[in-house]
Amino acid sequence: MALNTQYTIEDLKVLMTRLREPTTGCPWDIQQTFQTIVPSTLEEAYEVAEAIEREDYAHLREELGDLLFQVIFYGQLGSEQQGFSFDDVVSDLTAKLLRRHPHVFPNGTLESRVEPGGSRDTAAIKQQWEVTKQVERNAKGQGKILADVPINLPALSRAQKLQKRASGVGFDWDNLNDVVAKAEEELAELKEAIASQERDAIKEELGDMLFSVVNIARHCKTDAESLLRAGNRKFERRFGYIESRLGEKGESVANTGLAELDELWLEAKVQEKPLAP
Repeated sequence: MALNTQYTIEDLKVLMTRLREPTTGCPWDIQQTFQTIVPSTLEEAYEVAEAIEREDYAHLREELGDLLFQVIFYGQLGSEQQGFSFDDVVSDLTAKLLRRHPHVFPNGTLESRVEPGGSRDTAAIKQQWEVTKQVERNAKGQGKILADVPINLPALSRAQKLQKRASGVGFDWDNLNDVVAKAEEELAELKEAIASQERDAIKEELGDMLFSVVNIARHCKTDAESLLRAGNRKFERRFGYIESRLGEKGESVANTGLAELDELWLEAKVQEKPLAP
């Protein structure tokens, strides 16, 4: 085939089957299980997020392909175990999205359409979405409001999802000022714990403080996990600047006093001002 061949999802499914053929497939792929490829799935998902945050859309195309391959892989494993196939995954997803979008597909079919000019109330649509999801959870025996929030989510993401789920049933602060006040209250309790030098109390209050900060992010309609990743990148840039400036003089961070390091940190912040608010 020519290098510019436009492959399809069906071609990818055939490729996946070939990779898993017991006698002629890839030895590595043949050894994999649902459990062993989970780390790769998480890694690929984060690489997608990173490409988007960096606005590296040329690279995003490749990363989305890598993430899609993970889904294809799970579908192949499911088919081999006669549990489900990739096509089942697609069918179930389509049915679920039809069910959750009655404001687009009023009869629950791809062919059905709403009349032009109908209600587009975003708040009502969101409320209906949550009601539908709760009905689905009840059908799965997950009637409790927080029952299906994944345990293995990153802690910041899970905290935000827990807060959002609770908010959906009215368990929430009315405004941002109340949320900030709660964070200030948690900070005061953390200071008391630190003053007492009780390690368990410090750990508990630190957890409460972090949870409160995530709540601030949620009320500001931002994603706590993304914000911390951005903060990490900022720290890396500024620390890298300090290393470079010291390297120009043949010096290192380890052998430089804190006062000079602080001056270079401030210098790095000034250098970044045109790039960041």
